[in-house]
Amino acid sequence: MKYLFLAVILAFFSLQSYGQSTTVDQFLNGKSVVLISASGTAAPALTWKGLAEEVHPALIRAGGDPIAYYELEEVILSDAIKNTYAAFFNQRLVKNIVLLIRKNNGDYYGHIFPFSGNANIISPGNSWSGTSSNLEGLKEELASIGTGKKSENFLVIEVPEYPIVPGLEASAAGSAYIPRAPLNLDAFKLGILLTGASGNEGFLTTFRHDIYGKPEAQVEAEQRAEREGLESIFSNNYPYQVEFLTSAKSNQELIAEGIQFILMKQEGREADLMQSMGVPVQDIENPDRIVVKYYIRFLVRNELYIGETWDADPDWNKALRSFLRQIVP
Repeated sequence: MKYLFLAVILAFFSLQSYGQSTTVDQFLNGKSVVLISASGTAAPALTWKGLAEEVHPALIRAGGDPIAYYELEEVILSDAIKNTYAAFFNQRLVKNIVLLIRKNNGDYYGHIFPFSGNANIISPGNSWSGTSSNLEGLKEELASIGTGKKSENFLVIEVPEYPIVPGLEASAAGSAYIPRAPLNLDAFKLGILLTGASGNEGFLTTFRHDIYGKPEAQVEAEQRAEREGLESIFSNNYPYQVEFLTSAKSNQELIAEGIQFILMKQEGREADLMQSMGVPVQDIENPDRIVVKYYIRFLVRNELYIGETWDADPDWNKALRSFLRQIVP
């Protein structure tokens, strides 16, 4: 039995090593886009563009070809925006996504994933990972990625670039956000997506600096608390039918089950969310605070109802209660 256990362990580490090697080989033979999520409260202060300036030479020394840098929080604002970025990455023949995270405590983390080719941007699976407690250590980790291997990337750019993504403004404007409550909520069930129900679609969001690296036990506890909290809030504030969704389903499947509305939420910097939803950015104390905004998607026409009054809040309980008060007569 102990030999079987050892064989399983050896096989696991062999597959892990193979996955990292395969990812590095692709990194050394294809264009990369770098997505950065950097805490604004870590010391010493360093913006995401400042971090891009610092790490770009290290990625070049590693043998990579980083053609563009973007802030992760901008990319994940909405499905429409992720689709637009993905289309641009496909057009530029991008093969790799480099993720750089700086936590509140100043620790740095780096990952390289194959570009998924769709709006998910990345998917769980083969990747390279590195970490450091300081910037110099991170740069050394990145520079060593291609050690002992030959790079096929030539004519790389010597300074980081931030290309404009065509159609990005149209993506935000074309999402059909409507500042009022949806009609006929009493006639159809409201589907409520629980954390993890969207499959790989939300994987990229887990690399946001404020939620990255949470222990599995903490995530599971938060999921249980989420459902209990949602059930309590809806039982007291929503008189119509609801259905909790624990797995991903197509629109056709949902509609066939009598679900025509889906409760959605976005998290991000408040000013960014307001701008993406067509709400004037004014009278907010801290445009950079991370808030939760709930809204409802009407599946039949892909209309997004956000309510008449801006009600986002850092506390999802408060944000949800405020939103339900708006949409229930």
